[in-house]
Amino acid sequence: MAWWGKIIGGAFGFMLGGPLGALLGAALGHNFDKGITLTDEMGGLAYGDQERVQAAFFAATFSIMGHIAKADGKVSPAEIANAEAIMSRMQLDKSQRDAAIKLFNEGKADDFPLDDVLAQFRRECHRRINLIQMFLEIQISTAFADQKLHAAEKNILYTIADGLGFSRDQLDHLFHLAGGGTAQKTGKAALTEAYEVLGVSANASDADIKKTYRRLMNQHHPDKLVSKGLPEEMMKLATEKTQQIKEAYELVKQSRKQN
Repeated sequence: MAWWGKIIGGAFGFMLGGPLGALLGAALGHNFDKGITLTDEMGGLAYGDQERVQAAFFAATFSIMGHIAKADGKVSPAEIANAEAIMSRMQLDKSQRDAAIKLFNEGKADDFPLDDVLAQFRRECHRRINLIQMFLEIQISTAFADQKLHAAEKNILYTIADGLGFSRDQLDHLFHLAGGGTAQKTGKAALTEAYEVLGVSANASDADIKKTYRRLMNQHHPDKLVSKGLPEEMMKLATEKTQQIKEAYELVKQSRKQN
């Protein structure tokens, strides 16, 4: 929580400017200038530094979550419950939870600067693809909160993915994974889903599947994601992702042994 401590301690202005800084500042009741420029000489954190990325991730996650929830014209109880569930899984303290709720509400505003927020978030992540994918997976879970992916939500998610450098094919793959999981399926359907989670063909060799599994586990390791800028409070979400990958691999491995 070092990044949060600096914000509460008054060092926020030396961490993050731009639209994300303005959103987070407003959520905390401050009035920071959108045009703040940070440099090492100012004693601030440069692009890509862990704590700065963590602050950007937090601000982008909850504000864009609110924007997606409003995409179909109204925010459903399921979408609000999903946002609250994510906050609970993150075990936010009261000040963090209050800020997250305010960011969510800011995202619902008609004049929410989505393009500007995406552009800054992509710069702040500094080519951390795995971190951006985790962000997209959280946003997709918001869209699926009411068990349906509305056309307006899907279009906004495509816009978000494009702004963050992800293709439609990549996002469609994440949609597919969000729509179901091996835990809810059995037999052939579960096995097909497991291959999808791993991103490999059923015709791949055992060696290639094992290599892919190790690569995915390495990429999604919670400690590594935190070191790249995932807020520590979101480690549980990352752990759930590695568990999904592990379960998929074990299912594929068991199926191949039986056959």
